[in-house]
Amino acid sequence: MIIVDTKQIGALLQGRRKALGFSQTDLASRVDLSQNRLSELESRPETLTVEQLLALLNVLGIEMTLTERAAGKRKAEW
Repeated sequence: MIIVDTKQIGALLQGRRKALGFSQTDLASRVDLSQNRLSELESRPETLTVEQLLALLNVLGIEMTLTERAAGKRKAEW
């Protein structure tokens, strides 16, 4: 999956959590967050720290790969 928007990250995390049968409370406790904070991260993923993202990906069994964008593809805008 190619991620180009933070909302995609929230949807990915929430979808995988549900597919694995974890409640927000279950997942939050595994990554040392409160349920409220996990809820916020799923709905507003732009507030994620890199540390939180990597912890969540690890527990959810998701691997992240970073690669250079192919020539001619849309550039990220900051």
